[in-house]
Amino acid sequence: MTIAEHYRRFAELEAHGVSGIYEDWALGVAGDPVVQALVGGLPPAKRQPNLVFAAARSHGAPLGSYRNVRPWLLANWQRVDPVIRTRSTQTNEAGRCAVLLPQLAAVEGPVALLEVGASAGLCLYPDRYGYTYHGADGTVRLNPPQAADVLLECELRGGATAPARLPEVVWRAGIDLNPLDVADPESLRWLDTLIWPEHEARRRRLHAAAAVVAADPPLLVAGDLNQELEKLARQAPPEATLVVFHSAVLAYLTPPERQQFVDRVGALDCIWLSNEGRQVLPEITARIPHRTKPQDGAFVLARNGVPVALTGPHGQYTRSLS
Repeated sequence: MTIAEHYRRFAELEAHGVSGIYEDWALGVAGDPVVQALVGGLPPAKRQPNLVFAAARSHGAPLGSYRNVRPWLLANWQRVDPVIRTRSTQTNEAGRCAVLLPQLAAVEGPVALLEVGASAGLCLYPDRYGYTYHGADGTVRLNPPQAADVLLECELRGGATAPARLPEVVWRAGIDLNPLDVADPESLRWLDTLIWPEHEARRRRLHAAAAVVAADPPLLVAGDLNQELEKLARQAPPEATLVVFHSAVLAYLTPPERQQFVDRVGALDCIWLSNEGRQVLPEITARIPHRTKPQDGAFVLARNGVPVALTGPHGQYTRSLS
């Protein structure tokens, strides 16, 4: 896929209807050979639009039309380029807990959570957040015993039902190539910058969730998920059900690396929850019932390789496949 095709696809499938600014910027790059040449000078893994745009914003790129941001980008590329090369898209979207929660709540007894691609670990606290599920039959609210500073809202579609309870999480750990500490102001600023420009509610949620995590930090291991998975899984308490999960992570692995991970997690005594774009694990997407066509941008939530729901990329909705 060419850079132009990549950016046009991002605009049409990911940014459209979600971020007017990023849609405009991505379409602008898709038609701009000069900027495409700059992006083409980056390593292939560093060319994704959301990383390039976040790096530009971290140095003050104006939030306006592409016509206005283009001259800024050309003038400041030498400052933006190093940020792209040293940073990564570690968007830590606590909202995804809302679509994972029905599966976690169905686990009997205590749960041990292990997230691969954990970033700062915000998704390791599904039991500490409050939830509001909106469905055809009304609204369901769930709150932890202590007052929740984070409230996640999720739309129930296609017969999806809200969970009846919060899980009992007794252990939480994660793996990331570069774990982030939300107590570090610079790391928190980068996570803030990764949130798309218009998404102020997500930005407020990030800071509220970061406060929860900073008060009780999880175990975060730096390393490759395929190399660290089994070793970290062995540290989970034996009396708890181990749940290995990930969301918007495996797209950054090569196909052989993804298959290695699937094989490794399949060999563990655990429940495996994957929440990825529909093209990331095609063998899972192929098992979606033919009557249900995934919407553009939807993620496929699967339990042990069996698709159970289509979800909003930021946890904004869940649609049952049962």
